[in-house]
Amino acid sequence: MTGDDATEPSLPQRWAPLTPGQLKAALVAFALLLLAGWNTLRIFLPALGWAAVFAISLWPWYADCRHRLPSRRRLLLPLGVTLLIVLMFVVPLILVGRALAQDSAAFALWLHDASAHGVAPPQFLSRLPQGGRLVAWWQAELGEPGVLARLTHGGPLSALPFDAGGRFIGAVLHSALLLLFTVLTLFFLLRDGEAIADGLRIAAVRAFGPPGERVGEQIVQAIRGTVNGLVVVGLGEGVLFWIAYSIAGAPHPALLGLVTGLLSAIPFGAVIAYAAAAALLAAGGEVGAGIGIAVFGSVVIFVADHFIRPALIGGTTRTPFLWVLLGILGGLEAWGLIGIVLGPALMAALLLLWREWTGVQEGPLNEHSLTQPEEPLRLD
Repeated sequence: MTGDDATEPSLPQRWAPLTPGQLKAALVAFALLLLAGWNTLRIFLPALGWAAVFAISLWPWYADCRHRLPSRRRLLLPLGVTLLIVLMFVVPLILVGRALAQDSAAFALWLHDASAHGVAPPQFLSRLPQGGRLVAWWQAELGEPGVLARLTHGGPLSALPFDAGGRFIGAVLHSALLLLFTVLTLFFLLRDGEAIADGLRIAAVRAFGPPGERVGEQIVQAIRGTVNGLVVVGLGEGVLFWIAYSIAGAPHPALLGLVTGLLSAIPFGAVIAYAAAAALLAAGGEVGAGIGIAVFGSVVIFVADHFIRPALIGGTTRTPFLWVLLGILGGLEAWGLIGIVLGPALMAALLLLWREWTGVQEGPLNEHSLTQPEEPLRLD
């Protein structure tokens, strides 16, 4: 063995470079493993996604708590924050579900009674112009016994799933299972968040270089801005509508306010909620109160959707309101409810890449912004 051989030890067999054939086989095996893992976790992807959204949104505040309570960071702190999230979001959803179940039972009794005796005309019909004719039409079309049976058997309401009780129970159990895994995943993400974030950052840099890390940070900021906009605005709208419903004398004002706040996360969801409350008031004879709720709700939703929510969502990532709105609507259509958060995040990442690529913003894809003086073009 020569001196040069002694200074260059042979590479261990387990670290030997792969041959071209072995590299192709490894890539195929890796792709198959990813496909198998995706298929295994596919049913739990919504739970994992919502847990990641909550963890990303809470992380700045949670990191400050970790700094203040370093001895509780492995168990008590993540457990306490997870329970706090359950109290803030899960318990209201359970209360809404319980109220909906009670109302569904009352609706079933009303449906049975209406099918047997007909539907009585509401009182406000007689006070409208041509009220006598409207009441007479109602009595002829809906006031006779058995009219609902004709509507639900071959009529315009025959397509409604009145017999979908079993499917409803199955959907509730499925949602409860996903909710349980969301809470469980959130606990582990909070406990091991630093290690997970470091791993994702290293993977992004190795795969895409500095632009990968920049895009990841932009997506994180967009998720935080979107969640803050939805949650803060939703809570504010829920409180305002609760007060308005109480003043107007709407039935179950707290429940209606909670439902309005929850539906405000969905485009036009709050409009449906306060329109239903206004219709209930009008049907009970309180036409003025119903009109007041409709006007008040329109003003609140206009201000929230056109000024407050875009400032909270778009301000953190400099995303124009149009792209935020398109991201929310398109994400809801493409990804379901979680698309409300993913849509604006994807729009923010795409806009960042576009700004850097076109030179509007300085970054790894384009180190020189067009706003900076350029050197004259040299042809020699």
